Amino acid sequence: MIEITILAVMLLAAFAVGMVLRGRNGKVRVADVIETRSARADLLASVGATGSGPAVLHFSADWCGPCAAVRRVVADVTGQLAESPQPPLDIEVDIDAEPVLAKELNVLSLPTTFVFDSEGRERFRISGVPKVTDLRSALEPLTIAA
Repeated sequence: MIEITILAVMLLAAFAVGMVLRGRNGKVRVADVIETRSARADLLASVGATGSGPAVLHFSADWCGPCAAVRRVVADVTGQLAESPQPPLDIEVDIDAEPVLAKELNVLSLPTTFVFDSEGRERFRISGVPKVTDLRSALEPLTIAA
């Protein structure tokens, strides 16, 4: 009887952890990183995130299936905002080609997407495939000229 109780508790715990992780997938979360000029800024500049305007940087890999969906979502949103005063950049980074940048940004899973403002500060981080409306609402205020 004790074995069945332990099994039931473990199954409930695994289910709860799964639901928490599923709830976080694809959600836009505000970044709490305060950046100064550092090695991080140099790494970002090397892939094209120079701070000259807002940028959407998304990590992908050839072997990542959901990364194709992220590619389409980001292209759609940046295309919609292309006529704004500060159009956002769409920067795709292959995690296998840039492992140092992935480590610096603490990328633990694919796909992972970042939104940087026009000063090069990380504003949002998205794990999983973002929704078009969520990404647009996070990015649109950053495209308005200061």
